[in-house]
Amino acid sequence: MQRSSGSQVRVQAGASPETSPQRPVILGRIPHDSVGTFWDMLAIRVIFAIVCVAAGYHFQPFNLSKINASLAGLVFSVAVVLFEVRLRRMSLRRLIGAATGSILGILGAYLTSLILTHTSMPPSTRSFFSLAVFLVMAYIGLILGANKGDMLNLQAFGGVFGSERSMKHSFKVLDTSVIIDGRVADIADALFLDGTVIIPQFVLHELQLVADSADPLKRQRGRRGLEVLQRIQKMPHLDVQVAEDDFQQIPEVDLKLIELAKRYNAKIVTNDFNLNKVATLQGIEIMNVNQLANALKPVVLPGETMRVFILREGKEYNQGVAYLDDGTMVVVDGARKMINKTVDITVTSVHQTTAGKMIFGRYDERGEQMPRSGAPVQQAEAHAGTRPMEGAAGGERPPRPLYPESGRS
Repeated sequence: MQRSSGSQVRVQAGASPETSPQRPVILGRIPHDSVGTFWDMLAIRVIFAIVCVAAGYHFQPFNLSKINASLAGLVFSVAVVLFEVRLRRMSLRRLIGAATGSILGILGAYLTSLILTHTSMPPSTRSFFSLAVFLVMAYIGLILGANKGDMLNLQAFGGVFGSERSMKHSFKVLDTSVIIDGRVADIADALFLDGTVIIPQFVLHELQLVADSADPLKRQRGRRGLEVLQRIQKMPHLDVQVAEDDFQQIPEVDLKLIELAKRYNAKIVTNDFNLNKVATLQGIEIMNVNQLANALKPVVLPGETMRVFILREGKEYNQGVAYLDDGTMVVVDGARKMINKTVDITVTSVHQTTAGKMIFGRYDERGEQMPRSGAPVQQAEAHAGTRPMEGAAGGERPPRPLYPESGRS
């Protein structure tokens, strides 16, 4: 998509009438009409608590008064809701393991109680031991089954449990920085990004503020981000949705992104180093565009030859500096006189730094002085070790010209 420079791209919601708007970014909304949203779950839990309180008020267990029985029903409902919230965070393997362990523990407690019935214990003591064995066996089975549930292989059941993993990783939340960067659109266009892409409403608001900035550079960055969203929206394999969830008590956008990712169990797509670290510490999965770009850089080994354009001189004596297409710096020894020329170099070493990868090479000026007319390039490379100007006996180095040839490139 070509970038428009005459008019300003705006989000449809909250557009300012000061400038003429271009085609607005119209994105779909995340549906909230299904069971499982915050308000639906709150309503279900409130109804459950009311039923528990009414049951306690009506049946009055343990000969309690109506008020105390109602309070006992409320406490019971709160305990069940807390247990349910904890269970929702567990994986399917742990749930299956916990259920299996509990069933085996209850079965073992039942068999033990059958043995206790044939003893001469008083009925009260036998009932106490039966209840104690039931509680202990059920508790041990629940805990051990949940801890050992990760050892289950659900793939052995075919496609019965195959949807949990795909649903878990189907949501991706885009950060403001990665939208303005623009490379995420190329990644999605190459089918490396699929599923549902979530655009938070506060990210759209931040993009609009950048696009409305008085600084021309910031305004251009904001327009670019909105155009990237339009490009992503047109991709048929992506489901682009806008999340209206906002966290008014959290002022920072990065922390809002983390909370939103927790709510939808989603990954965060970003190129922000600080957000990457903070989200990783909180257990959020991150898709870092910069890490992907570094992983896709070509691997260069020492001893290989490569062709580079010497752009400027280096810091050390007789050094030249070149850059690859991906921005990797190449430091070439002996190439100071070859600035603004394309030369063949030999890679000597490759160093990985915090800022990226650096390649060190050596330019052999003698290789450029070999006669190339009348012989193919392969033949010249094959005879690179034998110089035709050298004598057979002395092996002296041929005289070098004082100045490099002007027509060499």
